[in-house]
Amino acid sequence: MMGYNNNMIKVGINASFLRKQNTGIGQVSINFLRKLMEISNDKEVEFVLYLEEDVDFDLADGFSKRVFLPVYKRDDLIRKIWWEKFSLPRRIKKDKCDVLLSLYQSTTTVQLHMGVKHIMIVHDIIPRLFPEYLNNWRKKLYQWLTERAIKKVDKIIAVSHRTEKDLIAHLGIDAKKITVSYIDVDEIYKKEVSEKESQRILKKYNLEAGYIYSGGGLEIRKNTENILRAYKILFEAYGHASWLPKVVVSGKMMPELAPLVTDVSAAVKGLGLEKEVSLLGFVAQEDLPALYKNASVFVYPSLYEGFGLPVLEAMSQGTPVITSKTSSLPEVGSDSVVYCNPKSVDDLAMVMKNVLMNNHLLGALSLKGKERSTHFSWDKFTEKMMNIIINEKYK
Repeated sequence: MMGYNNNMIKVGINASFLRKQNTGIGQVSINFLRKLMEISNDKEVEFVLYLEEDVDFDLADGFSKRVFLPVYKRDDLIRKIWWEKFSLPRRIKKDKCDVLLSLYQSTTTVQLHMGVKHIMIVHDIIPRLFPEYLNNWRKKLYQWLTERAIKKVDKIIAVSHRTEKDLIAHLGIDAKKITVSYIDVDEIYKKEVSEKESQRILKKYNLEAGYIYSGGGLEIRKNTENILRAYKILFEAYGHASWLPKVVVSGKMMPELAPLVTDVSAAVKGLGLEKEVSLLGFVAQEDLPALYKNASVFVYPSLYEGFGLPVLEAMSQGTPVITSKTSSLPEVGSDSVVYCNPKSVDDLAMVMKNVLMNNHLLGALSLKGKERSTHFSWDKFTEKMMNIIINEKYK
């Protein structure tokens, strides 16, 4: 054994995404590590967090961190590959880790002679399913190396059964190597939003409660443009009907990244909806619970999600949800949300109309969604991860 003594287990954790906490993987990283520090009272397990950049993150006893970069320091995919594939394994070997836990799918591989067991959380394989994401050689190289690494790890944690099926179907992974474990949302979404906080957020963004809300990113696959097109159909048919509120869209607008992201401003203008749609741009996480809470409905017709955190965030606040009947989203929503065909603007418009006009349904969705959200827990996820780490070490 490579730890300090015959009983000690040393676990290295690739926690690089702690520096990107506004991303889904960043959220998973910080919430998992917080919970791990809370529940880890085993004096025979030591954790080392490996980071590309230092972050303000208080560490509990038994936890330490290593911050390092390769010689090449520009923050791009070349550095990422260099750090994950070469720098990190060297540090893992030098620190004599028994287990490496990668908190996301990455290019890291550990050599058999190192005696290190490698566990990797795989959130999705979106670039394999949507080749338009691989629009330059660096992205293609990163994806190729990542898929090779996924195939070599000792154990995979998939965040949904959809991701598990994709790994088996598209990468030929043995089902025995995969365990499914659902993630959860940040604790901030679990807390009740006060009336004072609601009023602060409505005033800050110049909104009236009861809007249709769309958030969770402006990538093309998030399908925001179809929400606007569906709304246009309803607005042309019903105008300012009492049941048809305005639309609020949050998300950082980066038209320069087209065709991977929606230029939502151009879409609104093209549809002539400037007076009916509020574009908030980037919204800090602390404002999001109240933004969900004050919506009459959250609409998320994403074409594909490995998990779909925004749906669970909305449900946690008791906000009725309309989402796609595709990928992992039915796993998250179960029978607590209403589903649409994300590729059909007409179907989305019809579903939005049916939900918005039915107050009884809105109330039922609010209650069912909140109840459903309690089935997801960082405690369950983290305890399962600890069991897998121990089991892998002593296999």
